[in-house]
Amino acid sequence: MAGPARRLSAKRKLVAVQRLMRGESLEAVSRDLNVPVHRLSEWRDRVLMAAESALKERERDERDDEIARLQAKVGEITMANELLYAKIDKLEGGRPLARRRSRT
Repeated sequence: MAGPARRLSAKRKLVAVQRLMRGESLEAVSRDLNVPVHRLSEWRDRVLMAAESALKERERDERDDEIARLQAKVGEITMANELLYAKIDKLEGGRPLARRRSRT
């Protein structure tokens, strides 16, 4: 008779799933680890979904660095604009800027 169920770390769960992927039966791994078969099946399904998701990601290329640089630049410009608008509002004191006279 097996002892009480214990929590397994993510690493031990992955090892259990790897055993299943190598061809060990669900029942054998279940008995060995004292984990219900349905739980092992859930772990295997989650690992396969994560693997599929990881493989869908596109490879990085030189454009990614340029995109990141440009996004940072847009962020800097946006922040500078917000600071300038705040300063203008403070200087205007809630009223629009006075019109300037031409120097003619």
